[in-house]
Amino acid sequence: MIFIIGGEFQGKLQYTLDLTGFDESNVADGLKDKIEDFFEKPIIYNFHLLIRRLLEEKKDIESIKDIVRNIIKENPEVVIISNEIGYGIVPIEKFHREYREATGRICCEVAKNAKEVHRVVCGIGNIIKEDEND
Repeated sequence: MIFIIGGEFQGKLQYTLDLTGFDESNVADGLKDKIEDFFEKPIIYNFHLLIRRLLEEKKDIESIKDIVRNIIKENPEVVIISNEIGYGIVPIEKFHREYREATGRICCEVAKNAKEVHRVVCGIGNIIKEDEND
């Protein structure tokens, strides 16, 4: 599994498509796609929005972590793309603070278990973790 992280509008999806050779038909979008798609498609885009959707469905962080672990178990070569939402001003609204924290904690777990982690800024990727055992 590869994890791609970076800010909003930094070219993460195009970077990932160039890296993998896949096209957009191979992308499951956390904003709108069915949960089943995340088990099958090789790229998960807007991972942070998938977490938000699950929180809005009243799932707790442990349930979401279990879903993510199952996705990775069933789709071990998946490339997960997420926005980094932990920088900046802490939101005033409770839900937004909880979403920010849940996303950060889940992304930490994803990064820990990834064979590679890439950070993308201005469309340029930098490998910040590479597991040499794979």
